Amino acid sequence: MLINSNFQMNHRSIEEFARVMVPEASDKSLDIKIEKIDGEIVVELEIEGRKEVFRYPDQDGRIEDQEITMVKILLLKFFKKEYSWGGLMGVRPTKVVRRFLALGYSYEEIKKMMQEFLLVTEEKIDLLIEVVKKELEFLDREHINLYIGIPFCPTKCKYCSFASYELSSGVGRYYKDFVKTLLKEIELTGEFLKREDFRISSIYIGGGTPSTLTEKDLEDVLQAVNRYIDMSEVREFTFEAGREDTLTEKKLEIAKRYGVDRISLNPQTFKEETLKKVNRRFNRENFEKYFIKAKELGFIVNMDIIVGLPDETTEDVLYTLGELEKFDIENLTVHTLAFKRASNLFKESQDRVELDGKRIIGRIKDLIEKKGMFPYYLYRQKNIMEWGENIGYSKTACESVFNIEMIEENQSTMGLGGGAITKIVLPENEYRDYIERYVNPKDPALYIREMEERMEAKKQLFLRLKERETV
Repeated sequence: MLINSNFQMNHRSIEEFARVMVPEASDKSLDIKIEKIDGEIVVELEIEGRKEVFRYPDQDGRIEDQEITMVKILLLKFFKKEYSWGGLMGVRPTKVVRRFLALGYSYEEIKKMMQEFLLVTEEKIDLLIEVVKKELEFLDREHINLYIGIPFCPTKCKYCSFASYELSSGVGRYYKDFVKTLLKEIELTGEFLKREDFRISSIYIGGGTPSTLTEKDLEDVLQAVNRYIDMSEVREFTFEAGREDTLTEKKLEIAKRYGVDRISLNPQTFKEETLKKVNRRFNRENFEKYFIKAKELGFIVNMDIIVGLPDETTEDVLYTLGELEKFDIENLTVHTLAFKRASNLFKESQDRVELDGKRIIGRIKDLIEKKGMFPYYLYRQKNIMEWGENIGYSKTACESVFNIEMIEENQSTMGLGGGAITKIVLPENEYRDYIERYVNPKDPALYIREMEERMEAKKQLFLRLKERETV
């Protein structure tokens, strides 16, 4: 792509937008002219002798990089691209709505601007606004959250790009020392957070598959959390028990005994042939047994499904949604498959079966209405179906605070274990934050070797957060 313009702009940003959203433009020469006329910004785009113009009132800096955004939107108009999400290519479209709110726009003004300026469909705008209104009930800067990553799985699902290693692989030999190191990291973290008076609102044990831990190791980890972490202001404690092939009734009982109140039990699909294709073991009888046990113990239960798994048709997705009706769950997370470069699926094939988005979305709406759920958090990913998103639905008072805070990048996070991301969130102004991250090694051997050194770096990061809070 060759860009000629009378306005200084980030060419790489436009090239990346074109690569994902308008691939037809990637080998074209773009002549761009930008002017300000009578309170409007006017962008003229010429490609191969044809011109298109986009005019919009100048928002006086309230729309970040308005001119560049208008060039991107004009590319969509020029090539007659009509996407459900319009020009919103980013992972967190809800943050766009929250930024507009912080700048003083009303919901009606936001809706109008997203339709006319960003070309988002009315259906998606209504969904975004509903989610944001719910999120605003929970967002909390006074606390931090704690994430513990267990980077082991019984098998590696082909669609997965997370930090996870098969226990049966060569990396599995580090399992015992990983657990020992994690126990020490929990102790060091708890001492530091108590000393510096950081208050925790949510704890999330993810992975990988945390329920891969043996019963003894699970109890040791949860005992350490209860012993060293100040639990006095923790509102929720989540444990990813995503795969029934890693569970026992005793593991669920141990989790409950040590204060876990939420679990995920994730079928991903109820078509067992698909699960075999993606290297995920599944036994429906065991799945139902552990679901019943989890409900008896009083857990809030989330289930995840993925729309767009290899070779699944619209009818297959509708079948899974029908099966979900049989389970009295409090949370449902619907993921639309995104091909991730680090996944085995990406390396094998990126072919998709064409799905009827209208029928699937209609069936999801029917399902959540029957279950008394509503959408409460949402995000997107690159290489996702254009009509799709990853979205969490919940019954009232069963929302995952951790999910909301993580997706909105509102709270600072202390990350422990393999591949865990620690981040501090510092406000730059009323609508923008500065975020700095520090990542634990994914590789268990490296994590074991470097934990204490990395712990010191995380402490320094959080001390900077403390300094800002006291200024």
